[in-house]
Amino acid sequence: MKISAITTGINEWSGSVLIVGVLKGEIENQIKLFNSIVNETYLRKRLSDAKFKGESKQKLIVESIEEKIEKIVFIGLGSPENLLINDFRVATSIGTRESFDHKGKLGIFFPWDVFDHYSNVIAVSEAVRLTSFKDLRFKSDPDQVTLPTELELIGLDERANSAISEVNPICAGVELARELVSAPPNILTPTQLAKESSKIANNFNLKIKILGKKECEERGMGAYLAVAKGSDLEPKFIHLTYSPKKIKNKIVLIGKGLTFDSGGYNLKVGGSQIEKMKYDMGGSAAVLGAARTIGEIKPSHTEVHFLVAACENMINGSALHPGDVLKASNGKTIEVNNTDAEGRLTLADALVYACQLEPTAIVDLATLTGACVIALGDEIAGLWSENDDLSKGLIKAANEVGEGLWRMPMRNSYKSGLKSSIADLLNTGPRPGGSITAALFLKEFVKPNIPWAHIDIAGTCWTEKDRDINPSGATGYGVRTLVNWIKELNTLSK
Repeated sequence: MKISAITTGINEWSGSVLIVGVLKGEIENQIKLFNSIVNETYLRKRLSDAKFKGESKQKLIVESIEEKIEKIVFIGLGSPENLLINDFRVATSIGTRESFDHKGKLGIFFPWDVFDHYSNVIAVSEAVRLTSFKDLRFKSDPDQVTLPTELELIGLDERANSAISEVNPICAGVELARELVSAPPNILTPTQLAKESSKIANNFNLKIKILGKKECEERGMGAYLAVAKGSDLEPKFIHLTYSPKKIKNKIVLIGKGLTFDSGGYNLKVGGSQIEKMKYDMGGSAAVLGAARTIGEIKPSHTEVHFLVAACENMINGSALHPGDVLKASNGKTIEVNNTDAEGRLTLADALVYACQLEPTAIVDLATLTGACVIALGDEIAGLWSENDDLSKGLIKAANEVGEGLWRMPMRNSYKSGLKSSIADLLNTGPRPGGSITAALFLKEFVKPNIPWAHIDIAGTCWTEKDRDINPSGATGYGVRTLVNWIKELNTLSK
């Protein structure tokens, strides 16, 4: 999608659909603005009949405007004193859905000067593209939706164009993540995930290393490989690297990569949503989506490593048993009391590998626990870290892009729930505080001197309904947070 900021006045603009954001109490000013597009008496009556006052999410559609514009969509933004950038995202998403099946240009006219530094311009641009995303790859006769091919942000200084220059690369990363999560498990196997990673490396000049089963055995990755034993499909440990010429930061991003999770011998039954377990690689999708974006925008001072321990959790005669004792690559032994707590086993060896790279920070993303969904719902991911600076940086990055992230406690006394009588650790603790004990388990595989954060995206990587900028299905959660955080780190290191 071509996106541009233009100085054209609202009455001079022409195109297919125009979205207008209206602040509460500003109705009279809006009526005057449109005097050459819409008859004032007619518009006043339409606004009155609809009781449109600019309340948040209110919507009024006016069609066929003197052939210059097919449709105007007025969207309420709410009271100016309570206005947040996310209100711009939501309003844009509502308006964008009204532009479907309209060709040509989409125009947006908002009160841009409410916020500084063009942050609202970026938010609106991303909202249009991400709301418009449609994944029709697996339909034999898809209902084609015509989408606008060009977006113009009206009434802005042309300097805003520099602010939106990275919108398309960032959205492309989110869309890649959505496509990876949406792909069924018979299509997106561990091998195919490795091939998709190779495409990213080839397209954006990243280094790539794929470790097979033998190489992982040589590294002692007993926890990761144990999860893969029940599948006929080979595990693939993926390592992508972006390296600038001058390196001041070295970051490792790890994504949980279970391309399908049956639960193993602790089989997912009842209301466990086993049919949705293709999205158990949502963490890897976010990390690979971020790799695609970082590869294009090329931060100047930050080296980024992207790791995925990809495999399936299945059942056969060789599969992991409840009660097995495993040895991870750092020598710690793990008694498996639940084969459905497999993601943390794969992440354990990935975290050990990450520490060997001696980074300045490690962040892992995983659809790890149902407990996190119960605690935070489907709009907020959980964050566990003992490093205040890392936590603040990630939360700031998430807030700026409208992705919910909440810091959760790392209460070390809960580690007693992971005590095993025959090994160093159990892989799961008691039900209460299950997301906390999961984070404490992962902590055992991170060197104490390396800042580390764990983000549980079990609730946020998928949605059952159209929600703001996310059409139903995979959300691509985490890509924008990771990229925004890395961009900020890069800026601070210049």
